[in-house]
Amino acid sequence: MRRTGGWMCGWLLMTALLVAPCQAVPNIVLIYGDDVGFGDVGCYGAKSIPTPNIDRLAQQGLRFTSGYCTSATCTPSRYSLLTGQYAWRVPGTGIAPPNATALIKPGTPTLASVLKNGGYRTGIVGKWHLGLGSPPKPDWSGEIKPGPLEIGFDSSFIIPTTNDRVPCVYVDGHRIVNLDPADPVDVFRKNPDGQPTGITARDSLKLDWSVGHNNSIVNGIGRIGFMTGGEQARWTDETMAQVLTQQARKFIADSTDKPFFLYYSAHQIHVPRAPNPQFVGKTPHGARGDAMVEFDWCVGQIVDELERAGKLDDTLILFTSDNGPVLDDGYQDQAVEKLGDHQPAGPYRGGKYSRYEGGTRVPWIVHWPARVQPGTTDAMISQVDLVASVAPLADVYELPEGAAPDSMDLSEVLIGESKTGRDYTIEHSGSRDQLAILQGNWKYIPGTGGRAPQLYNLESDINETENVAKGNQMVAAKLADLLQAERNKGKAAAESN
Repeated sequence: MRRTGGWMCGWLLMTALLVAPCQAVPNIVLIYGDDVGFGDVGCYGAKSIPTPNIDRLAQQGLRFTSGYCTSATCTPSRYSLLTGQYAWRVPGTGIAPPNATALIKPGTPTLASVLKNGGYRTGIVGKWHLGLGSPPKPDWSGEIKPGPLEIGFDSSFIIPTTNDRVPCVYVDGHRIVNLDPADPVDVFRKNPDGQPTGITARDSLKLDWSVGHNNSIVNGIGRIGFMTGGEQARWTDETMAQVLTQQARKFIADSTDKPFFLYYSAHQIHVPRAPNPQFVGKTPHGARGDAMVEFDWCVGQIVDELERAGKLDDTLILFTSDNGPVLDDGYQDQAVEKLGDHQPAGPYRGGKYSRYEGGTRVPWIVHWPARVQPGTTDAMISQVDLVASVAPLADVYELPEGAAPDSMDLSEVLIGESKTGRDYTIEHSGSRDQLAILQGNWKYIPGTGGRAPQLYNLESDINETENVAKGNQMVAAKLADLLQAERNKGKAAAESN
């Protein structure tokens, strides 16, 4: 009987393995919002912007209350996210202009290349804004490289810069989508052909500008920079969500032979906010709130595809944002006038471009049904840690030499198996020398431009309104020294190169 029972148990185990094979490592989907503030999501306190799909991820996963991006604006945050290195250590990583060439050089280890070398199929869909091509500027009508494909991505369907900058086209791999060779695309800082602009043809705009955003007009909206050509290749803002989510779904559906990494880099809720008509009027906050509802729909599309493919349980979904919120960022879309009681940064001061908490403390959700238990954690984690933290979850235990120098392995924190996060984190306004440091409850902002240093105790002053530096000089000095030591690391690395 014992032999029969052993045989039967073995048979049942073998049958179970054949019927329901278990994937050794998770698929990974990184959903990156644009200008989405801590308080713009329902599970972080938003009352008048419905985000049921994002909230579902939080309810079934792990919600961080001390999750940080590295910089309070887009390009440097994206650089740090992919490279595991603070962008402020690297010259030229400020907000990339329309003709910026590749900021991440081929051969630089990235989150994508680490996972690709570990056996993953890797893809990016959405906003790039890390430069393309080689100096002096991208070959917009030819082969546009280097780019994502040269730093670890197997496939790439991107918006080259931002949706308020030219060129207003999609790039698939190395080439512009739907480009007519007889109508080549080029990009300029000054008007090359006397075309109508947001200034000269302001009456024709369907979305007026407030500051800048008045160069070339594309789809009735003024942009930053001038572009010529590519008439049939130009995007329509109102259908961008559908185009990008279709590409994301296709990537997931096509990833059948190996685990995959999808970096879905959304354009919402960056300006110009021009959501599809199906989302217009869904909130009382005008285009900004409606764009957030559209973004939530995009998240739902990705989750739906994972469920359809039977891959949701074995997929690690990371949801976060590149920086804090902004209202009027160059267009008259009534974001200020229709704000009402909504608090885009939640309880925090500041937002995009700011060293206060609202600039870099962002939504951060981890969903992985096979392993992550639902809950909330106040462990501190930064997006610069993703390279070193995701790698071991993908069974990659050794990074290339020199890779991700600022990235900490917080993999156990990321999946809720430890509550011991970072001891401190560096917060960056997006301007190269504008840094702050947070350790425990103490937040230190160095004095600049004749202003005195600032020190806040977030335990008693979460809004950063009472500067207590004078009464806590030893604490301020300790944090100043720690911040300077981090700056010195960057100088030493630059000199060694």
